[in-house]
Amino acid sequence: MGRRKQNKNTTDLDSSDADSITSTSTGLSDLTLAHETENVNSLDFVIEKCLESLDNKSMRSKALKELLDAFEGHILLPYLENRCITLLDQYITSIKKGKGSPAEACLASRAIGLLAITVGTGSKSHEIMEHSLPHLERAIVSGNDAVKISVIDCLAIITFVGANNWDETEESMKVMWEIIHSKSSSKVKKPSPAVLAAAVSAWSLLLTTIGGCRIDLDSWVEPISYLCTLLENDDRAVRVAAGEAVTIVFETLIGNKLSYEMTDLGNSDREHTDPKWFKPLMSLKAKIKNQVVELSMEAGGKGTADKKNLNNQRDLFQKIYKYFVDEECPETVTKVSKGQGMLITSSWTKLVQLNFLKRFLASGFLKHAQENELLHDVFDLTPDKTDSLSAKDKRVNRTSEDKGRTQERNKYRQLAQQRKRGHIFAQDD
Repeated sequence: MGRRKQNKNTTDLDSSDADSITSTSTGLSDLTLAHETENVNSLDFVIEKCLESLDNKSMRSKALKELLDAFEGHILLPYLENRCITLLDQYITSIKKGKGSPAEACLASRAIGLLAITVGTGSKSHEIMEHSLPHLERAIVSGNDAVKISVIDCLAIITFVGANNWDETEESMKVMWEIIHSKSSSKVKKPSPAVLAAAVSAWSLLLTTIGGCRIDLDSWVEPISYLCTLLENDDRAVRVAAGEAVTIVFETLIGNKLSYEMTDLGNSDREHTDPKWFKPLMSLKAKIKNQVVELSMEAGGKGTADKKNLNNQRDLFQKIYKYFVDEECPETVTKVSKGQGMLITSSWTKLVQLNFLKRFLASGFLKHAQENELLHDVFDLTPDKTDSLSAKDKRVNRTSEDKGRTQERNKYRQLAQQRKRGHIFAQDD
């Protein structure tokens, strides 16, 4: 994410703005004194009281919950100008072994992720990542399952936002892979299905930031082969996460790498020779296609009560199959707001990023999609400035937007056909 632009600082809230912002939590009675009731509508006041309460062990969990509400519901970049690391240090205290309860560690790790999302890419998010990483790694080893899942999500977010280069991203991916492919010599015990699914999803998110042309695919044969085994896991969440992971691998690594090498060979006089990784990866691709077909038609089976999840699995793997056969990516359209327009994804990379951020931000997603420059940058969102237009001009603008979306879809289809001519999806051993 280091290549994305850094958030611009917004102006500080003046007193009239601050007084107009209502509290994001109704449970402030324990944090305020009777003679201070006239200030409870000030967001700055609420946060300051929460910050004070973080020093009180008996009130820390409550303060963390209220801070999470505040950072979900508001873009608090001005507030963090001189308080970012102070908050971070308090959050890290709750994650350290023996300092707080497991529930507190879960809240604190989520708070760290929201802190990074709020400040956006740049030096502050990089500092958040550097400060947090060793503590998160220890929590992954020693925490219970709930803590591990929360910490894994946090690690994915702070790396996605704060990493300056691929080497830094790869370090976090190695931590996740040690969970995914745990060995007897590993510090991390064999994960539960829930932890395993979380690690695969987090690993996939970071993989979306890679540039395929600079990767040595010979070293990726073994990881892809292991992901194939996860497609046969007994747990549905693990199978779904593994399906997304292998699809991202083919979209971001293999397709881009092959397209690059085919272009390079076409511009040279050398006799064409398939790269060393080509045949084993094509063999794996054929195996994956067969697995995907089975998962797209999986029967309910004995004792299957979660029909909705089964249907979601079938739907996902039907889309993955279309991608492997026709390189057709599912398009999603998310309405952000009346004035913000639509968030459109036309690739698996953007779809995985969208789903992860929606899940992490929860009820705060729309607010951040509307006002957070990080999400604007990730999803190429621009504020809709048509509110002041006449009805006629608005119709003209909508027609232009529809035309633009059609052109964008056609561009992706043309690129898909070009890559298909590179035989990555046409050849099977």
